[in-house]
Amino acid sequence: MSIKPIRLFGDPVLRTQAEAVTDFDAELRKLVKDLSDTMIEAPGLGLAAPQIGVSLRVFTYYVDDVLGHLVNPVLRLSEQEETDDEGCLSFPGLAFPTKRAYGMVASGFNMYGEPVTLEGTGQLARCVQHETDHLDGVLFIDRLDNAQRKLAMKEIRAAEWWGEPAPVVKVSPHATGGQAY
Repeated sequence: MSIKPIRLFGDPVLRTQAEAVTDFDAELRKLVKDLSDTMIEAPGLGLAAPQIGVSLRVFTYYVDDVLGHLVNPVLRLSEQEETDDEGCLSFPGLAFPTKRAYGMVASGFNMYGEPVTLEGTGQLARCVQHETDHLDGVLFIDRLDNAQRKLAMKEIRAAEWWGEPAPVVKVSPHATGGQAY
């Protein structure tokens, strides 16, 4: 089991667009395992690689007793929308009503580079949209209306975890800069 620290709101990695995965190798499989272990331990419904400080387009999910992952996701969203409470492991203890597409079809790859298509509504659709947003540097508070965003920021500033120093990000000495290339 390899549990990684989860980056909190304010860490710049959460606002950075993640790079596409190009190598489907043992390093990627270890990343998926680390994401899964960390997400289940937290516990959470989803976890994107940037949330553990890895700027690659991969996330895991655990919805309706199904554990899965998606690499390099591309989404098609339904026009029908719904608003429901949504939280995030990078915002511990906070949840706000967030509008999302009711249904989605996500295509991408598994950790072995095989094509994968996920289709779902409700909680699965919300989770996949939320985690894909993380890969684009978008946070769920960005999707709140002005009044809710103002309330969210007030609650964030009052949270005991707010103001913690951002973790030190080490730069890899290797030519790939720590990326899976």
